[in-house]
Amino acid sequence: MAKKPSSLKNMLIALFVITAVSGGLLGLVYGLTKDAIAEVELQKNEKAIKEVLPLGEGITYTADTITLDDNGVTLSFPCNLARDANGTLLGAAIKTTEGGFGGNIELMVGITTDGIIKGVSVLSHSETPGLGANMEGKFKDQFADKKPGDNIILEVTKSHDGKKVDAITAATITSKAFTKAVDNAFKAFESNKSQLQKGGQQ
Repeated sequence: MAKKPSSLKNMLIALFVITAVSGGLLGLVYGLTKDAIAEVELQKNEKAIKEVLPLGEGITYTADTITLDDNGVTLSFPCNLARDANGTLLGAAIKTTEGGFGGNIELMVGITTDGIIKGVSVLSHSETPGLGANMEGKFKDQFADKKPGDNIILEVTKSHDGKKVDAITAATITSKAFTKAVDNAFKAFESNKSQLQKGGQQ
């Protein structure tokens, strides 16, 4: 039997069939896994909230969004506000993102109403292993229990002056992005704090 000659029409039909089948399979896989992925993401966020804002028992966390005017651009930050049994605002766990060397760096930053950064958790990043990825070690710990403007300035330095943030060796871009993300979260919370405190009064 003679082989049917290839034609543009036949190639387009084959390409359409392959694309349709691939799209259908991707849709099926997404449908089967989206709930599990969402659950994992939720658990990761809940763990990060407790890690960066350890306030003990009897605390209620409510999801909210706060904004920051950054040179005419409005930035939005998903957050979880922590209140005690009387509705008094105690702090917030704020999700913040900044572009690093290899992609976005996504953090959860815990800040109390007295302006202290209680902790920072790295939610995701694409930084270089062995360099930018070192943000998850002692670099991150520099921010814990610090009050910007008091015992830390949220700017990166290579001079180890004890006041600013010490950069990760050979990863200045990552260091600056991480610090900028924390600084944005801090400024957003401080600029919205008085309004958030009023919102919790009973």
